[in-house]
Order: sequence, then structure tokens, then C-alpha cells
Amino acid sequence: MPKILIIRFSSIGDIVLTSPVIRCLKLQTGAEIHYLTKQPFVALLKNNPHVSKVFAIDKRVGEVLPALRREKYDYIIDLHHNLRTFILKCRLPFVKSYAFKKLNFEKWLFVNFKINRLPKKHIVDRYLETVKSLGVKNDGQGLDFFLPEDLLNFQNLVNLKTNFLPPTPSRGGEVIEYIAFPIGAGRKTKALTIPKIVHICQNINYPIILLGGKQEVPKAEAIETIIKATEGAENIVNLVGKCSLIESAAIVKNAKVVLTGDTGLMHIAAAFHKPIISIWGNTVPEFGMTPYYPRGMDLNTIMEVKNLPCRPCSKIGYTDCPKGHFKCIENLEVAELKFQLNQVIK
Repeated sequence: MPKILIIRFSSIGDIVLTSPVIRCLKLQTGAEIHYLTKQPFVALLKNNPHVSKVFAIDKRVGEVLPALRREKYDYIIDLHHNLRTFILKCRLPFVKSYAFKKLNFEKWLFVNFKINRLPKKHIVDRYLETVKSLGVKNDGQGLDFFLPEDLLNFQNLVNLKTNFLPPTPSRGGEVIEYIAFPIGAGRKTKALTIPKIVHICQNINYPIILLGGKQEVPKAEAIETIIKATEGAENIVNLVGKCSLIESAAIVKNAKVVLTGDTGLMHIAAAFHKPIISIWGNTVPEFGMTPYYPRGMDLNTIMEVKNLPCRPCSKIGYTDCPKGHFKCIENLEVAELKFQLNQVIK
């Protein structure tokens, strides 16, 4: 049985998007799969039954190099492909490696000159091309995300947080229905602004749970303060900064629909086959990182402002709009977004 090390250091969405590679390698080759990532992302992998060991670094590959050498790997699958992984592979010189093609030049052309030479292919399919020579094929089953047993039961999840559920009655007798709404993103130019979020919350007559990390707490508090001064605030539950990533994933799993920017929780939602309204600011779907569903399934509705000459302005995003106008978010039509949401929750 071969032993394979997969490398992807970050971030949330990118690691979730490698899950088909993990599954297909395990089930189609019978290999023992190990995974190397950064410490904050171990939780994404430790419940995956296809992964035997997870190694993590804080800053340097030297932290785990002795342990990796003891494993005597047959193959390294480098799905990050940067200087750090190059150094690691040089220090494991007798292990055959395969590296993901990042298409950095093509992305640079698109961002800087709006010349799109990117293949019309999802990044998951490109990840899988990295292991094609090992006889691995796409099984068409989409993404994986595995919750710990204590979060599989929705009532256990409810009991985790005080006042977790919106005070509106359940619709259907047994299932509490709500919209999961991650309000942040890795970069500010990928996320909705406070006024946009407030406008959406005030115009959607449906329970909404706000999600996000601790860095989004001031934003969530500002949203909550504005909404509480108006009618309809009883439909909003602010859990920003109050849940771990895995708890947020469980909330996403039980949502009726997920309204999100280009975030890690968007990809987790796709792994749970949830309907998604995905909002695209400075990044674009053409980068190949839209929600990835099983073959024949597409529950994603894209919301974006097309034909902006400045878009995409970056492959990952900025702290603030480089042009100062932020039209890729400000020009989004809330009425159209509300219509799309209603199509799902009606």
C-alpha cells in the first residue's frame, strides 16, 4: 500500500477544495493518505476518514521535517506549489512528487490587462489533474466535509449556544429553517459592506444567522445596532465570533440556504450540497473557484456586477478598493438578491 503526503498549507476554502483528491486517492489507489497544512486548519481535516495523519506547521517546514522523513513516503502531492513546498521537497529528495499548476501568469494577465487566458475548468478538476498519472479519476462526488459526531445532531448544536435559534416558529414542525449568512471574507473587497448587509437583513422576512470570525465582531455589532433600531430585528441572530469554524460549518449544514461571498464557508456549504447565493466582489467566477457540487448538481446562484473595467482587480482581494468606489459591491442589486433568495426559501 503506497503512502502519500498531500500538501496544502492554506486557506479554508482551498483545503476544502482538495477533498476530492483525498477521497479519490484513497478509494482508487488504497493509499495511506497523510496531509500537511498550517496549524489553524487542522480542524478541517482531522475528522476526514480518508486521512490517516495530519501534520501541521506554525511557520517553517523544519518543524515537521524529522517526522515526515520517518514516514518514508512514496509520493508527495503538492497542491500549494510555492517556495515553502519547494524547500520541503528538496529536503525529502528521494520522494517522487507531483505539483499543481497554479497558472499565476494567466491570472496576472487577467488581473492587470483583463486578458482571460484561464482554462474554463474548475480548480478541483485541475487539482485532480495533478494525480492523473497515478491512475486517479474524478469520481464526480463533489466535495467532502466531515463534522465530529457531537455536531451531527442538530439539537446538540442548538444547545451549544444560548439563544441560538431565531424566535420565529419552525416551519414544517421539525426543522428550523434559516439563512446562514457569513458576513466577512479573507479580504474586505470580497465581502459585503455594512449598509448592504443591513439592507438585505431588513428586506428579507426570514430567520437569518450571521456568521464570521472574531475579526468580524465589530462589523457584526455595527450591523446588529442598526438593525435593532428598526422593525424586524427579531429575525436576526448574531453568532459572529461566537462559534468555532467547525460549529459554523454545522450551522451551514443545517441552513435552508447560504448567502455568502467568496469564502471558505461557501465551499463548505457546497460540500453539504446546500443552495448557495454567492456574491462576487473583486474576484470573479472565471478564476475557477465557484461552489463545486457533485456531477449533475448545481445549486449555486451567482450575484456579481458584470462589465466593470476594473474587475477583477486582484486574484485574492484587498483591504480597500484600489479605485476608491467599490462598485463591484456597491452596485449589487439587493432587489435581485432578495428575489433569488425567495426562489429558494419559498
